[in-house]
Order: sequence, then C-alpha cells, then structure tokens
Amino acid sequence: MNWTIVALVVGGILVLVLAYDLLQRKSAILHNFPLIGHFRYLLIEIGPEIRQYIVAHNREEAPFNRLEREWIYHSADRKNNYFGFGTDDQIYGIGYPIIKHATLPQDAADSHLEHHGAIEIPSAKIIGAAHRRTKPYRPPSIINISAMSFGSLGKNAISALNRGATLAGCFHNTGEGGCSPYHRQGADVCYQIGTGYFGVRDLEGNFSLEKAQALVEEVPQIRLFEIKLSQGAKPGKGGVLPKEKITPEIAAIRGIPEDKDCLSPANHTAFSDVDSMIDFIEMLADATGRPVGIKAAVGHLDFFYELAERMKTRNEGPDFITIDGGEGGTGAAPLTFADHVALPYKLGFMRVYKIFLEAELTDDIVFIGSGKLGFPDRGIVAMALGADLINVAREAMLSIGCIQAQKCHTGGCPAGVATHHAWLQRGLDPEINAKRFQAYIETFRKEVAMVTRAAGYRHPGQFTGHDIEMSSGPGQFSTLYELFGYSTKQYLPGHDPVVKPNTRELEARLAGRLPRRI
Repeated sequence: MNWTIVALVVGGILVLVLAYDLLQRKSAILHNFPLIGHFRYLLIEIGPEIRQYIVAHNREEAPFNRLEREWIYHSADRKNNYFGFGTDDQIYGIGYPIIKHATLPQDAADSHLEHHGAIEIPSAKIIGAAHRRTKPYRPPSIINISAMSFGSLGKNAISALNRGATLAGCFHNTGEGGCSPYHRQGADVCYQIGTGYFGVRDLEGNFSLEKAQALVEEVPQIRLFEIKLSQGAKPGKGGVLPKEKITPEIAAIRGIPEDKDCLSPANHTAFSDVDSMIDFIEMLADATGRPVGIKAAVGHLDFFYELAERMKTRNEGPDFITIDGGEGGTGAAPLTFADHVALPYKLGFMRVYKIFLEAELTDDIVFIGSGKLGFPDRGIVAMALGADLINVAREAMLSIGCIQAQKCHTGGCPAGVATHHAWLQRGLDPEINAKRFQAYIETFRKEVAMVTRAAGYRHPGQFTGHDIEMSSGPGQFSTLYELFGYSTKQYLPGHDPVVKPNTRELEARLAGRLPRRI
C-alpha cells in the first residue's frame, strides 16, 4: 500500500470538508470551528449510548435505568439476575412501593403454578365468557406481548417475539399494522384494529368485516381482537410510521403508499360514540366468534362512565379493557404528547377500574394493564389495583437485544430491533432471541410467583390494595386502598380476607379443576 497516496487522499478530503464548513452558513458551529465542530454532532448522535455506560448512575436513566436493563438482560440469558449488598433505591422516595409479605409464606407445593418444570400463571378469568362468545379464551399466561406493529419493529424482531411467545406460552398483540407473516410463527395472537384498519380495510380505507372474517379463517391463531382507541405515548393523535421505515412489504400488508409517512387518523370511522362502538364490537364478535376488547389511554372519564352505563343497560360491550399508561412507549411521537398527554398508569387505571367496580361489572370484564409494567414488582402492583393481565413491550424489546439507543423513530436502530435496514437486522437472530424472550417471560413469572407465595397467596390475582404500601415522604406510607379508595376484595372484621369477586373461578383454577387454556 502506498501510504503517500493514502495521506494525500485523506488530506484532500479534510481540505474539502474544511472549505465546505467555512463557506456554509447553516451552522454557526461548523463555520466558526471547521472540522472539529463535527465532533459535537457525533457526540450528540451517540449520546444515549455514552450516558448508559459512562455518565449515568445505576438508577438515573429513563425510561429504563441500568439496573432494570441488567435484570432483563440477565434474565433473558438465564444468568444470575440477583443483586448484592442490599438495595440502593430510595425507599423513602415518593411513590416507592412496598409489597407486604406474610409471616408464614405460602408453601410452593400448594401454589399449583408449576407445570412440567416451568412456572405457569394462567389468567384467573376467561375472556369472552360473560358475553357468551362462541370462542372464549383463557390466556395461559398473565404476562403477554403488548402491541408492536411490523413496521415499527423489523421482521426479525417480530419473528423472535412470536416464536418466543410460542415457547413461553403467552399471546402476541400485533399492533395496528396488521398480522404480518412474522406474527404467524405459532403463538396465540391478539389482532389490534387501529383507526387505519390496516389488514382489514377496503380500498377506501374503511373497515371491512368480510376481510376480518377471512383473516380469522386464514390465521386461526388469532384469539382476540383489540380495538385501539388510543395509546399512552400519543393519545388522541393516531399512529405514525415514518416513510423511512416503510418497505414494499409493509406497504403491501397495510395497503399504503411507500413514499409517504403512514399516519393513522385520531378517530375511527366505523363508529362515532359509545353505542355505535358497542354495536361494532358485537358485530365483530358475532361474525368471528372471538372476544373483542378496547385499548385506551386515560384522560377525561366521560367516555368510561357512559360505557359502563350502556354496558349495564345493554348487557353487551367489550370483553376486555386494556388501560395504557402515559409512560408507555412508542416508535415515534411528538415530545409534548409523549411527556404531557394521558394519565400515568396507576392513576389512569384506578380511575377507570373504580367506575366499573361501582357499576358491578368487574366480574364480566378482563382488565389488562400496560405501560412500564415489565418487572415483577410493577406487575404485582398493577394486579393489586385490579389488572388481570399484564402486557409488556419495551421490556420485551430489551430481552431480544434493544440497547435503549432511542433511535426507534429514525429507522437506524443499532440493535436491529426497530429498523428495516437489512445490514442492521442481520445481527438479530430470531431463533436465538426467541429463546431469550422465553427466558425473560419465564423468569418474570417465576419471580412473580415467588413474591406471591411470600405474601401468603397462591395466585397474583389475589393481591389487593391492602397488600401494597406506597411512600408519600419520609416515614409516611399508605396502602393503595387508602390512597385510591377501593379494594378488589373485601376485608371482614375479625376474619380472613375473602377472594376478590373478579376472580370467582380462581380457587377452582388453583385446585386444578379448570383447563389451563380454552
């Protein structure tokens, strides 16, 4: 190699960059500091990765700090996910939860949660049973994959999650982008219908019942339909898939052009109010036999009050309600929506659940929680507030290799998760990462089961607001019941607590008298 020629070429390139920087007027930094000014933009570009490893403390980063990511990574690799020398968390910090244990824990042999060597925690309730759907569904796992579209995530990531869900025995929500081939790797599927009706739309972009009927015939793994009203990270805005992430395959699956951002409208065209939404739900359920639910972030409560009243009157309506917290994630959203629109999970869920509790409808509805709930303590707190199932998204992404680079909206995800770049996706092996996701879910369920037994229960559905205390300042702790004003089971003076009414089948389930799935 002639190093003189190499030096001349490199020198020539630097001279050209120097000349460009001095002549351009768009950036003052590059004009005033030619060449070296580019390092500023490089540092900005790789800032999230640098802060992860060099700058931030263990519990300092958001949305997931170093210890949370390590727990997921180690769990996914089936490595030692324990931590030594005690907690370094701020246990008197406002909002810090404490799970109250029993002096005499539950014997593991009596929990009935272990099956063929793995911890299984099936749903205590059957989705669709109350409304007599022809194909009701008991999820075999209380922890499942939240809505993430093919488009937001790449094909290797979706394949890894679906295959992992098959291995772990949980269901996979498609997100609003349709049921791609990568969602059909064997797992049970919850098909999400968004305002764009991708995958079940006609040529004009309206909902097509005929396509929905044909879809469930083609993909029998679809066990549920979820109508997306809004999501926590961008409620009231609709979905956004930047054109940089739209491939010919995605365009074909969704029925959209390749050269424009894919913008889902904020409103549905198939219904316009509570009654017409219930009509739509019943039409879809009757035509497909599948249970149908809704997903929403929480703001004003008028809609939920009216929904509870109309469900009570009509004895019809959604089989499940997914409540998404404002802290939920997304591939792309305006900053104001991500930061300031929609209530955080605990407040939003509590306000909605109380409405249906007062209407005596909680026995008939399965409640699903989502929004940074992918850790055992948060899952248990969510169930103590009344959730029957937990959906996880970003934590699932972390388990298959996401490094929280926060480049989801650019199409340049370095881990190959939220991208369609062929070279970047090559590093994400679906077979290997399916097993990593399986390990994460199984470890999650195992630790939930361990804490459940420590609290004296046999199923996490038995946790209530009386079992969790939350800090409101130094030396000031209150139970969730005291803070939020309701409990999912009754305490009788001088007696043991009775099982909360919305798990009326729980004792039979624990005794092994109910099937593990339907």
